[in-house]
Formats: sequence, C-alpha cells, structure tokens
Amino acid sequence: LAGDVTQEFKIETDIAKKSGWLDFLGQCVFEYVKLASNKKITKFNLIESWIVRQFKNEYNPAHYHNGHISGAGFLKLPKSFGKHIQQKGGAKDYLGGTLNLIHGSRAFVSESIFTIKPEVGDFYFFPHYLMHTVYPFKGTDEERRSISFNGLIDNKIFNIFG
Repeated sequence: LAGDVTQEFKIETDIAKKSGWLDFLGQCVFEYVKLASNKKITKFNLIESWIVRQFKNEYNPAHYHNGHISGAGFLKLPKSFGKHIQQKGGAKDYLGGTLNLIHGSRAFVSESIFTIKPEVGDFYFFPHYLMHTVYPFKGTDEERRSISFNGLIDNKIFNIFG
C-alpha cells in the first residue's frame, strides 16, 4: 500500500470465490463497462483484493492501480471525519476521510478532482489509471474500513487504441 495506514489485509482468491465476492465484482464490472462504454465484457479476472483499516491521522497519497478496472467500497466509517482547524471565509468542505478521484487539470467548467464522501455500502468503480487519494481524518478514534480490488477485462474492450 502506498499510504500510511495501520492495517491492510489481502483477500485470498479462495476466500473471494467461496464468499461470493468474486462473483459480485464480476457482475458489477460487467454492468459498469456496459453502462460506460455500451460494450459487454466476456471475462473478468481478479488480480487482487484487499481491506484497509484506516484510523485518525492516517492517509493514502495520490496513486493509481494495476490492471484495467479498480474499485473501492466502504464497510465501516467513523461518525465524523473532523473539521478544518481554521474556518476562513469560503472554506471548502473538510476533505479528511473522503475519496478523491483526480484527473487532468482544472479548466473552464471542469474540475480536476471529484470528491466522494463515503457512506457504508457504497462502491465505486474506475479505470486503474485514475489517480486517487484519501486525506487523513481527525477528531475520532473510530475506524474507516474500505475494500478495494484490481481486475482485468477483455483486452479488445479495454485497449481502445488497438
């Protein structure tokens, strides 16, 4: 893991299969690709999946993943992520504990960062190359627990230039 977090657990392939996690991911990725590209994948291979336990002041810096498709879901969240130390005029919402998807640079009517305030049960899918980060949260000793994965789909669908 790229970040500074207390614990990260790899989900073994046999556990992913027996628990139904692999089937869930495969079906969700099928639907995600169909909605995003109007194409139907014929394969989904899980590269890896893991659970991250994050606590106060821990973070995950901007990074990207392996494979073709990645995702992050939220299993447990603290009641509060904290707040700004200084409340200056026009201060944006506090970003601690949020998932921030980063692409490109700021331009007219186009933001480069999409901030997601997580809720338990939410799951987000994105291309592996999409940079993302989680800022540290504060003010609570509770846990932020997420589950993530990297996977491969049909090369002919993923490789739009080939």
